[in-house]
Amino acid sequence: MEFIRFDKEQNRIADFLSLPRRLYSKQNNMEDAGSMKKLLLGTHVLSGYFHLDKFLVYDGNSAVGRLIITTYPDDDTAYLGFYECIDDDDTAAFLLRQAVSFCRSRHYRQIIGPVDASFWLKYRLKINLFDEPPYTGEPYNREYYYRQFLDNGFTVCEHYTSNCFHAIDESYVNEKFESRYQTFLQNGYRIESPDVRDFDKVIDDVYEMIRELYSDFPIYKDISREDFRTIYKSYQTIINMSMTKIAYYDGKAVGFYISIPDYGNAVYHITPLRLLSVLHQKKHPKRYVMLYMGVRPEHQGLGKALVFSIIKELEHSRLTSIGALARDGKITQKYVSEEVTDVYEYVLLQKDLKGTE
Repeated sequence: MEFIRFDKEQNRIADFLSLPRRLYSKQNNMEDAGSMKKLLLGTHVLSGYFHLDKFLVYDGNSAVGRLIITTYPDDDTAYLGFYECIDDDDTAAFLLRQAVSFCRSRHYRQIIGPVDASFWLKYRLKINLFDEPPYTGEPYNREYYYRQFLDNGFTVCEHYTSNCFHAIDESYVNEKFESRYQTFLQNGYRIESPDVRDFDKVIDDVYEMIRELYSDFPIYKDISREDFRTIYKSYQTIINMSMTKIAYYDGKAVGFYISIPDYGNAVYHITPLRLLSVLHQKKHPKRYVMLYMGVRPEHQGLGKALVFSIIKELEHSRLTSIGALARDGKITQKYVSEEVTDVYEYVLLQKDLKGTE
């Protein structure tokens, strides 16, 4: 086997992009090849924030593994991402061993992964419930990757869950959440779905709240308002505003809840035909994915009120939903727990580089 470091060679880029198409079915391939190519060429909107070292493993003429090491200025952690590998223990060991050796040679303190370049793109490793197709926004991977990481000295440093919920109707009662909702309204809060015409202002409000509320996450890196707008501008096409809520107090945004219809992987492989399908699903969703939620700390308890406003929308639509990617220890993991049907699990892994190999 050969471990090849490459830059912008077209044949290597083609091999890098082709590996997911060989490892996943059309239904399960979650990689946006267009965005991936921009990252490989250094033309992505976030490319100026980090440095990428790109690698492929070949068995003869065939690419059998790949990964990218992402590094940031003034950060002694290396981030391993875009990991794909055939189901072969020797190949995985060779790929990860070479990546560790590369990071050691550059005196990084530790490796954390999977992190696909940035907090703002994709991170975490899925570790259970592979029988169902991936939902939109899910960090999806082959089921054997967890074993490959553990077998090669990586340990879990963070754990996350996505809760799947029953469909509910008007008979559903949650007195605690409804009481919290009414109390906040009586105290002068507004909880509302933004108008699509106000999308740009909503994006700016959410940007400020995410910077405040997510900055303690282990791989968080700040980006500019302009770049945040660019990344999330595409949400204007796929978001259903009735399932997005912003809470205001004294004219200031103090909480948010962002949901989208579950498009599966259609939004990552847009063609004219798929765009028509996406637009149809936007109007006639089969399930919702609750992607992001946050409340400024001085407004404690507002989270339950926001959840209740979403519950009322779900009662009307009578659709199932997924509360996506809650970090262990966050209270959102326990919201409406009596309605949970399944729990997806994800991890972030770490390898200490301070010792000897």
